[in-house]
Amino acid sequence: MLSKVYGSAIYGVSAKTITIEVNVERGVGYNLVGLPDNAIKESNFRIRTALANCGYHFPGKKITINMAPADLHKEGSAYDLTIAMGIMASSGQMNSDGIEDYLIMGELSLDGEIRPIKGVLPIAVQARDGGFKGIILPEQNAKEAAVVTGIEVFGVKNIKEVIDFFHKGTELIATKVDIQKEFYEHLNSFPFDFADVKGQENVKRALEIAAAGGHNIILIGPPGSGKTMLAKRIPSILPPLTLDEAVETTKIHSVAGKLGEHSSLMTVRPYCSPHHTVSDVGLVGGGSYPQPGEISLAHNGVLFLDELPEFKRTVLEVLRQPLEDREITISRAKFTVTYPSSFMLVASMNPSPSGYFPDDPNNTSTLLEMQRYMNKISGPLMDRIDLHIEVSPVPFENLSAERDGEKSIEIRKRVEKAREIQTKRYHGLPKIHYNAQMGPTQLDEYCVTDEASNKLIKSAMDKLNLSARAYDRILRVARTIADLEESEGLKSHHIGEAIQYRSLDREGWGI
Repeated sequence: MLSKVYGSAIYGVSAKTITIEVNVERGVGYNLVGLPDNAIKESNFRIRTALANCGYHFPGKKITINMAPADLHKEGSAYDLTIAMGIMASSGQMNSDGIEDYLIMGELSLDGEIRPIKGVLPIAVQARDGGFKGIILPEQNAKEAAVVTGIEVFGVKNIKEVIDFFHKGTELIATKVDIQKEFYEHLNSFPFDFADVKGQENVKRALEIAAAGGHNIILIGPPGSGKTMLAKRIPSILPPLTLDEAVETTKIHSVAGKLGEHSSLMTVRPYCSPHHTVSDVGLVGGGSYPQPGEISLAHNGVLFLDELPEFKRTVLEVLRQPLEDREITISRAKFTVTYPSSFMLVASMNPSPSGYFPDDPNNTSTLLEMQRYMNKISGPLMDRIDLHIEVSPVPFENLSAERDGEKSIEIRKRVEKAREIQTKRYHGLPKIHYNAQMGPTQLDEYCVTDEASNKLIKSAMDKLNLSARAYDRILRVARTIADLEESEGLKSHHIGEAIQYRSLDREGWGI
């Protein structure tokens, strides 16, 4: 007897419907075809034992299972429940009426319990778009899938519940999530706040500018100056996620298996901080069966690279293309997947191998050692970083002060206003949303400088030996400073402030 049950496979951050065809006939054998991986091939042992422990039997006949389309690779244990339901239907142990109206996924344990799986959100989207009536999956994943409207979501604990649903008509309770309430209720839940930061007003100002214009930034300072503490608080001043951004971000974390059990929607911008020993595959994604890397997990959020020169050169170089294109494409012989990677890069580093500025008495690094240290970061990568900020240790008087710093929510209001100005300005331009993404055409149109500003830039480039590549960066940052002041045109003081954020472009910096 032949039966068809439907599951889903993840490719990139989207899903494709997989038809599981199960045929049980006279004979002996178990044949599973359709490019399954080892986890799927082992499913018959889990299914056999789970059915036995729930009072059913695994048919002692010839079983042929085809996973269509047969030319697409399938992986993971999430097809256990799908295959088990196909076997039950084909062997006549269960009434299969209506089974083709549901997409069924879940991993089986040996006692019949159903364990959580990855990638539920894109699977639920595909189920709705594919015209399915509902989706049956592990109870722990139900809230995540219920974010998708227009489809019934049933979370189940045991395979017996699914069999009784089809065979006996036992009712399953659909999981409901109020997406608007879920989203807006937790929109401002941040673990860190700038109010906790004593002093460092100049650095906080630079971070506000970076957040307002979407600029990449590097913090340079000795150990203990607060670089990591400041970086952790950047998500709290970024504009809140839109609902579309939240769904897109949740999809990526769902595919990577990074969402917790009983989670629904991510409402806070992600903050990823990989260790400097990370591989290039770990950073950008990939593998035999591609998975999102850290840059995709940081999509719509912050990627923090602490101790930037300690990262392998090959790892840093693969960042260049995603920083420009805001996406990463991974190609393999049989398929190509694209992951979004629009993130704000925040990096930190010591000013020398010893960790201190050249004029600090604790500095023990020679001139040659400092030059080698700085050369670990390539020019093309540094060219993509708009602001270079020197972070000095906080004096004791500031540390012991009782007055708290400005709260993140106040800084965020100014950032949001500046972003609203940029949204209106770049309306209709598909790949430009904020100042950091401006190209030469937009620079000519929106960054017109007066005579005083031109003299200031020329003087700075001559006296500070700023490189030519710093010119565009200065204009972009100055445009953001002007937006924070709600100024139509660029003024000389906007240019002057932007110039001071180009420390590493100065010839002989740190020497």
